[in-house]
Amino acid sequence: MKGKLLGEKAITALRVVVISVVLVAVALGLAMCAPSQPAEVAEEAAEGATLAIEHFSVIEGTTWSGAHDRAGKRIAEKYPNVEYVYREEVGPDAAVPYAEELIADGASIVVGNAEFMGLPLQEIADKYPDTYFASVIASDLVTKRNFIRFFPRQYQALYLEGLIAGALTETGNIGIVSAFPSGQVARRQNGFYLGVQDAAELLGKDITVYVQYVGDWYLPAEERDIAKTLVTQYDVDVLTQQTDSASPLDVAQEEGIWFVGKDMDIVGFYGWSDTETVAVSFDTRWEVLYESIVKDWLAGEKNPATVLYLGMDDTMVLADGTEVPTVDIMNDNKVGVEAISPSARPSIPDEIVELVEKRREQMLNGEWDPFSEHAFVSNGTGFALENLPIPAAGTEVKPAGEMPSDEWLLSQFNFDLEGMVILE
Repeated sequence: MKGKLLGEKAITALRVVVISVVLVAVALGLAMCAPSQPAEVAEEAAEGATLAIEHFSVIEGTTWSGAHDRAGKRIAEKYPNVEYVYREEVGPDAAVPYAEELIADGASIVVGNAEFMGLPLQEIADKYPDTYFASVIASDLVTKRNFIRFFPRQYQALYLEGLIAGALTETGNIGIVSAFPSGQVARRQNGFYLGVQDAAELLGKDITVYVQYVGDWYLPAEERDIAKTLVTQYDVDVLTQQTDSASPLDVAQEEGIWFVGKDMDIVGFYGWSDTETVAVSFDTRWEVLYESIVKDWLAGEKNPATVLYLGMDDTMVLADGTEVPTVDIMNDNKVGVEAISPSARPSIPDEIVELVEKRREQMLNGEWDPFSEHAFVSNGTGFALENLPIPAAGTEVKPAGEMPSDEWLLSQFNFDLEGMVILE
């Protein structure tokens, strides 16, 4: 019995050894058959990423940096392996030193949320080949393998805002408090203006859009002064802005005129004013663009897409399951035609509301675009670029029914559309 028992134990041990050898062989075979993946890619995918945004301004009380900050937070909410960190009030001279500090602290992706302070990041892109750098586009399109440029098609939502503003004005005068002539300002203002012109044509109204520049993005006192001037001297009864403080909104509220917001749902997200003053806003979901960049990083992509120009037909599903397009009209947490202020709605003819709904749906489906629909005729005003002067007044730069290339829109659209009044 003892000898038999020993024999059975030996056989059992042998079986264990054989099974172990077979399992090791199978594991090795599976590993050899699996697609090869660099060790650093697998490690990055497992460890996740740190998204670092350099904000050119303060976050609190601003729509532009506020929207970027919200985007970073939404990315971190959706992706547990992605951390969001930031710096505020970063100028061009500080962009690179801050970036190197952030990289030393573990940043995988470093973003400049304005072109003038994001462009310097290209200088260190080669020095940190395993880091993604990204910058908003104004009118410069320089890229590198790991230096990404991006911008949303905000002009699509601004066109819808223009339709609403054109319907609301009773004096026929609409004012824009603007920063300074630049590519992103031109795209946005021109999109809004096309909406105003379409409303004017549909309703048989004569509408003038006045633009006055402040000289920078965030100058609250100067923005207030210009807003006051537009109301008191030019009889503006609908006011909007291409600047970043709440001063123009404050003036609209004080003067009892309609305000059209930018970059964020300022009523629903910030609680600024209410729908007695804010007729509608457009909301920018920078997180749709950031998600594209982050997903490339998490996938270990060494050659990410270097130019992202996403619009209403590009979307992201947030952590709570809500699907949002890159841009949309929004007000008091409502979207689409429901975003139009209940107090403003009686003053807007049904045909305008129906057109807003139709054009929004078409843009969400990628079936229509205001920049394709309309001709571009130069106003003779704008900003000269290197080897690209402002087209003379009356020059048709693009015919109706032709969609400009993304490159042209992002880097060569340097003029105002005919009929806009640019104040000194």
